Amino acid sequence: MTARPTDAVIDEIISTCNGDLRGALKALLMVNEQLEAELQQLYAASPQFGAIRPGNNVLH
Repeated sequence: MTARPTDAVIDEIISTCNGDLRGALKALLMVNEQLEAELQQLYAASPQFGAIRPGNNVLH
């Protein structure tokens, strides 16, 4: 059975955190928060999407 591409990415993230699963999750949450903040800025700056207010479906 071959590994899926997402498995390889997960393994790489964990490896980057020296095998620390908690550290890998923390890093991913921090990246997610940054991306959400950037997305909010993009929505705020774009009149086309001004009426859309995402945020009801965040994971944390």
